[in-house]
Amino acid sequence: MSGRARRTALHVSDELRHAAKARRAAHDPPHATMRPDLAASLDLLYRDYNREESASDPVHRVRPFPRRDDREVAGFCAAALAFGRVTSVLNSIDTLLRIMGPRPAQYVRRFEPGAAHPELHAMVHRWTRGVDIAALLWILRQMLEQSGSIERYFLEGVSDADEDVGPALDRFSRRALALDIERVYGRIPKRPGVCYFFPRPSAGSACKRLNLFLRWMVRRDEVDLGVWTRVPASKLIVPLDTHVIRLGRCLRLTRYASPGWKMAADITASLRAVDPADPVRFDFSLCHVGMMNACGFGRRQGESQCPLKGSCHPRPRRAR
Repeated sequence: MSGRARRTALHVSDELRHAAKARRAAHDPPHATMRPDLAASLDLLYRDYNREESASDPVHRVRPFPRRDDREVAGFCAAALAFGRVTSVLNSIDTLLRIMGPRPAQYVRRFEPGAAHPELHAMVHRWTRGVDIAALLWILRQMLEQSGSIERYFLEGVSDADEDVGPALDRFSRRALALDIERVYGRIPKRPGVCYFFPRPSAGSACKRLNLFLRWMVRRDEVDLGVWTRVPASKLIVPLDTHVIRLGRCLRLTRYASPGWKMAADITASLRAVDPADPVRFDFSLCHVGMMNACGFGRRQGESQCPLKGSCHPRPRRAR
């Protein structure tokens, strides 16, 4: 990284740190305590879902790999494709993992960007094309060559002064997109599709898929894999998808109505009042309550089907 780029990245990181401190100062009073009824309900919900195969989820496509390096590489690719309908997501992940074979990390270390890769280039996942996935694999190979693992590459952008993973994610994505992609794209488009895999908190993105990957790698229970050892779970941010947004608003875990990094950090701050050491452990269960359409936020059903009934504020839609 050039000196100018490094100074820019540090400036952005300082801004994120100051913003995090201001946010925490502004939000400490409402997040300092959690309603006991809601805290108990969240704990019960976590215990109900903390089982392998408790719900269909991309993380279950990663678990069968026994080696830590394969789980890391397969996990990044699976999380990168985790957008859209569940069936489409799982189909795309299955296709990519089949192409990569039983040793995804080895496949990436040997990946040649100039080779034909007909199966890979035939892939399409929503607006992501096969060439964008090839560019992702080429970036991952460069990370592994430079640092030995994705974890070590990520840790090179971590500072003890960071209150959460936001600034580290910003540095990670900036450094990733500074790596060579010309060997894949040839003439690089104005905004290459691979950029979608490396969003930044400083740009307002909730970084849902990167936060999902971090959850899988950092946390360890019956669902999450616990591959990484040097990033504390206390600094994770909830992966913000449409289901967590709905539950977050229904449970009054956030004051924000628009999705983005601020909302993700706000919901995490509320969950931190329940579990300061591991606030994101509730994400899997909350997400799947939403996927089951059990949350009645903005719907006629209200709280009638919600396992958190009594703790939520669904504001059901009235019939005309």
